[in-house]
Amino acid sequence: MLLQNEQVVNVLHPLEPLSADEIKLAVEIVKSEKALTDKVRFATVVLEEPDKDVVLNFKKGDAFNRQAALIILEPQTNQTFEAVVSLTDQTLVSYEEVLDVRPGYMLDEFDEVEKLVIEDLAYQEALKKRGVTDPTLVMIDPWSAGYYNIPEDEGKRVVRALAWVRPAAGKNGYGFPITGLIAVVDVNKMEILRIEDYGVKPLPPTDSAYVPEDAKSMPINVRTDVKRLDITQPDGPSFEFEGHCIDWQKWKIRFGFTPREGLVLHTVSYKDGDKERPILYRAALSEMVVPYSDTNPAHNWQNAFDAGEYGIGQLANSLELGCDCLGHIQYFDAVMSNSKGEPFTIKNAVCLHEEDYGVAWKHTDWRTNNVEVRRSRRLVISFFATVANYDYGFFWSFYQDGTIECEVKLTGILNVGALEPGEKSKYGTEVAPQVNAPYHQHFFNFRIDPMIDGVKNSLVESHTVTEVAGPENPNNNAFYTVSNTFKKESEAISNIDLRTQKTWKIVNPNSTNYLGQPVSYKIVTGENCFPFATDDATVIKRAGFIKNHLYVTKFDKKEMYASGKYPNQSKGGDSLEHYVKADRDIENEDIVVWYTMGHHHITRPEDWPVMPTAYQSFQLKPVGFFDRNPAIDLPRPEKKITSCNSNSSCH
Repeated sequence: MLLQNEQVVNVLHPLEPLSADEIKLAVEIVKSEKALTDKVRFATVVLEEPDKDVVLNFKKGDAFNRQAALIILEPQTNQTFEAVVSLTDQTLVSYEEVLDVRPGYMLDEFDEVEKLVIEDLAYQEALKKRGVTDPTLVMIDPWSAGYYNIPEDEGKRVVRALAWVRPAAGKNGYGFPITGLIAVVDVNKMEILRIEDYGVKPLPPTDSAYVPEDAKSMPINVRTDVKRLDITQPDGPSFEFEGHCIDWQKWKIRFGFTPREGLVLHTVSYKDGDKERPILYRAALSEMVVPYSDTNPAHNWQNAFDAGEYGIGQLANSLELGCDCLGHIQYFDAVMSNSKGEPFTIKNAVCLHEEDYGVAWKHTDWRTNNVEVRRSRRLVISFFATVANYDYGFFWSFYQDGTIECEVKLTGILNVGALEPGEKSKYGTEVAPQVNAPYHQHFFNFRIDPMIDGVKNSLVESHTVTEVAGPENPNNNAFYTVSNTFKKESEAISNIDLRTQKTWKIVNPNSTNYLGQPVSYKIVTGENCFPFATDDATVIKRAGFIKNHLYVTKFDKKEMYASGKYPNQSKGGDSLEHYVKADRDIENEDIVVWYTMGHHHITRPEDWPVMPTAYQSFQLKPVGFFDRNPAIDLPRPEKKITSCNSNSSCH
């Protein structure tokens, strides 16, 4: 049944994510207009984001054309189509075939591949050679196949299915890799193309349990000296929200959620005096690439594109109070769709809460013993996703001093292979007896669409140089900064350089502070690395953008992902490192900044059987955006009577 017009018109804002009813309507319209059969698969049903001018000029109550974008797969013919539907007019706006592409994988396909493989008689025979006689204990992870110029796979949408076996029902199977056995599956036709067998490896001898109830070979004695820690907000939180728009102190943040990117920030602004000043138009994870180092044929093809191939958003967890988040928590659901175009809801997919973050600023006048100190607080919006063995948390934090931080938390279970007794690997670490964890890297690319006091921005690169020796520098201590404004995309391919303390600022040359300086935000980089795969490696041909930390492009609505729109089994070509070949003007233009941060993981025994969280982050920090410390107006903290020294004073 079609929606009533008011159900579309009454959507709060043009960037509100699609509701379950809107997903149903979009699918129904396409099915009706194109007479689609039940065999088609809907790879994506998401909001078709309106043009910037529609969003930026929107006022509450304005009418707007609500649209949905769909990617549709005809599995029998290997055809892919893109459609746009007007939900407002309830019409099909466009329907076009896209040649030689393969959409990413859908959740229900994971289940189908697992069932197909473990029920295959030839595969069961291969399991028996390894001493695995109960197929119901086998776990199948469909890994993206990448592109390796294999004639048999050309034109097909395939996965390479890896296997593990649980020691018993419900126990951790990721500690028992069935190394060397790979089922190659045509996902469109749901057929096994071939079974690759690279030889039998013994199953590891220890249980690799990470919960105390299951740990036998290495018992886990749970600590008993951890006292309860409560986080309370007796007056409630300081934030308010309507739909997907959050007001917190001086911040206004709109957010969305997509199956590919997960959490998306929209139209972020900060109230400075009486003026609401824009900072970001849009920011989100663009792609994450995980290349592995091992040369073993069971592993040497592993290069996962976790956003573009799997959809990091559709893999989001349902979060639980007290486990994933502490304090006064506001959860938001995420509405996704399965391959049939049917909506489903991930409950509590997004967590919103406040955190104390230590001292915001402090000074002690040692002559008068007068102390002024202010506590820092941040607003955190986050989600967690599980990609087979790995778990990733994505956290965006907003600080009272105008800083924005993006942090990725990496945990979960290592991707491992089995070793023969006494065997050592050159390309990994033995993390448990006969368990090899290959070295690998994680690259996270974030697409940042800035709006520093307006849509016309520039990117300024600065570095520090030593002053030459001479009369003007008698003690040889002087240094100064040199800055350059990038004018073309080809100039704005850059990398971190600790030796020169290189920094990048997103500047609005049309807006100045009271000192006459152009307002800006700088990218504060954290841990990072470079890839070790060579230029001839397929992962570099498909994701060459990971070779550099920074790119800047002129805004193009079609250029949303560093890996291109369809990275699954791509040969390369439609990706960020190719976008910049257009060499467009980027000075005082509507620009997009792409930042890549890498985690270089040389595995260690302490990462097993479950990894302690690793943290990877960057910040966007105001530089001349404000006329003074924007956190100068924080209230004095209240004196607490339950501290160790109740006579202490905060001011």
